[in-house]
Amino acid sequence: MKRFKRTLKYIVIGMLVLIAFMFINNTSLFMKKETAEQKYLAHRGVHQTFTMEGITWDACTAERIYEPEHSYIENTIESMEEAFRMGADIVELDVHPTTDGEFAVFHDWTLECRTDGEGVTREHTMEELRQLDVGYGYTADGGNTYPFRGKGIGLIPTLGEVLTEFPDQELLIHIKSNDPKEGELLADYLEMQVGSDLQPLSVYGGDQPISKLKDRFPELRVMSKGTMKNCLIPYFAVGWTGYVPKACEGTQLHIPEKIGPFLWGWSGKFYERMEQADTRVIIVAGEGGFSEGFDSDEDLERIPDYFSGYIWTNRIDLIGNENIN
Repeated sequence: MKRFKRTLKYIVIGMLVLIAFMFINNTSLFMKKETAEQKYLAHRGVHQTFTMEGITWDACTAERIYEPEHSYIENTIESMEEAFRMGADIVELDVHPTTDGEFAVFHDWTLECRTDGEGVTREHTMEELRQLDVGYGYTADGGNTYPFRGKGIGLIPTLGEVLTEFPDQELLIHIKSNDPKEGELLADYLEMQVGSDLQPLSVYGGDQPISKLKDRFPELRVMSKGTMKNCLIPYFAVGWTGYVPKACEGTQLHIPEKIGPFLWGWSGKFYERMEQADTRVIIVAGEGGFSEGFDSDEDLERIPDYFSGYIWTNRIDLIGNENIN
């Protein structure tokens, strides 16, 4: 009995020591709070935002915008330029391959929602897409008025034009499919447009095209559901020790704010570990399902004190450094 009690005592002490180690090794309480300026990722540049109430994956968001507060249309060069001026550190944009070997910068899989065109975006030539009015479908009052109709003709740019316009700015390119061929096409396109200077670029999208891109350009920062799982699943298992799995190195993580608190070391220690692994951390609002952003001063109050990564926003025009008094 005495031997059993002594063994049990050692087990309890060992468990308490382990718990104390896990706490001290993963708490951010002893870190110095970040005082640097916030870093922002502007989703689609400066654009018209919309109500999330009752939204579904196939909803036409152009038909549910709020009353316009500015004239910018998403994924246009003008909207990106304004986003950078407002303080964006990174601008996110969407791309589709065209039938004539270009990449069009446009969000939707089909054209009917936002434009006066029809059909699948990638089944058109770039010349055909340039003829469209990208502001055609926007309405804030159920179709009574269309404030941008006629003002978006010819505003769909090529990815090459964006790269030329912003050669030294950070851009996050979104591949809209899971077609491995698209990864190969984008790799060829980037090689032709920028050569080996991929430092300002990062790409996210489907597992298969992202895998193809990473094979061609191992130094390119990429993200997909697969790369996230490859990093975070083993990190959930061993991250309490401070160890960062190899799959987490040199990549990019989009962490929903509701998931963050379950990660070892969140937020300061986690960010510090990923920074040492050359991995970019971006915090996304809510559960991250519909690209929710931190879009107001009230939203920014939810950013953890010790977080020093990038903040995903749809309203850089409201919260950017340019607007801080």
